[in-house]
Amino acid sequence: MTKSEPNTTSNSYRDSGVNVQAGYDAVRLMREHVKRTVIPGVMGGLGGFGGMFELPEGMKRPVLVSGTDGVGTKLKIAFNMNRHDTIGIDCVAMCVNDVLCCGARPLFFLDYIACGKNIPERIAEIVSGVAEGCVISGCALIGGETAEMPGFYPEDEYDIAGFCVGVVERDEILDPKNVKAGDTVIAIPSSGVHSNGFSLVRKIFSGHDMNANIPELGCKLGDELLTPTKIYVREILPLMPHVKSIAHITGGGFYENIPRAIPEGLAAKINLSSIITPPIFDVIMRTGNITLDEMYHVFNMGVGLTVICGRVEADEVLRAVKGSYVMGEIVKAEGGIILC
Repeated sequence: MTKSEPNTTSNSYRDSGVNVQAGYDAVRLMREHVKRTVIPGVMGGLGGFGGMFELPEGMKRPVLVSGTDGVGTKLKIAFNMNRHDTIGIDCVAMCVNDVLCCGARPLFFLDYIACGKNIPERIAEIVSGVAEGCVISGCALIGGETAEMPGFYPEDEYDIAGFCVGVVERDEILDPKNVKAGDTVIAIPSSGVHSNGFSLVRKIFSGHDMNANIPELGCKLGDELLTPTKIYVREILPLMPHVKSIAHITGGGFYENIPRAIPEGLAAKINLSSIITPPIFDVIMRTGNITLDEMYHVFNMGVGLTVICGRVEADEVLRAVKGSYVMGEIVKAEGGIILC
């Protein structure tokens, strides 16, 4: 053994359930995925105590915008299906889409994976999804942590969380205070359930075969539920000059998230007949006997983002974003949202 080789003969630690060698193997397997995410600004590589990123040149008053999130109990579906290649995309999406709501461009991402047993191939599969999410959003994966925690997590389960940092010019930060009565509310379609409401989803489908083909979905139930959260960075970021405010429709559905993008004294009047709802939500609603009002309290109902802009600027957004459509307008009212 040379000095550069790690000592992997810690039998006592291994006997306690922590395989140090598995950690080294996981890092080796994930390196190829991390390399795909390298962009200008990345400094150093994997293995340091901190990930480093140099701020872009030419900015006048750069403001850093951070976001952190996980995937929640959607992970249980991944365990059931033994599919781990897309869950990392969800983790990235939940963070970068939030940062986008401030008008910021994501710069870099870090992940944290905790597991009962470090299976290097599975960890690498998870990280492959994280890397794919970073590539889609144009940010770099500059670090992370894998923690093997025997006795805390079951051997075949894990949790994942992420952290993203973006940047925006101070005078280009999206401010809900700029929203006015008469502005247009535009729906940007989701890819499905995304990563919210899965405690309810799992309760509804408890006992159902995730490998069962559902005719109206055109695929297996589990595959539909594992459809990764859509990442909106590349299509929305160029449109920021036309946008006043953005809401990312996550936990709490329409009722909790849309009012966050609107100032007091105004509300988004949403025309429910305009909402284009993917079949999975009809399946959830029917199978669980859930009221329509509760569905809008929990799920995105096919709308991943709402973009608020002036009426003239709305035309530019509608032309640029495939599948987008007008779902309502801003009116003078209290409460932040009116569904009608």
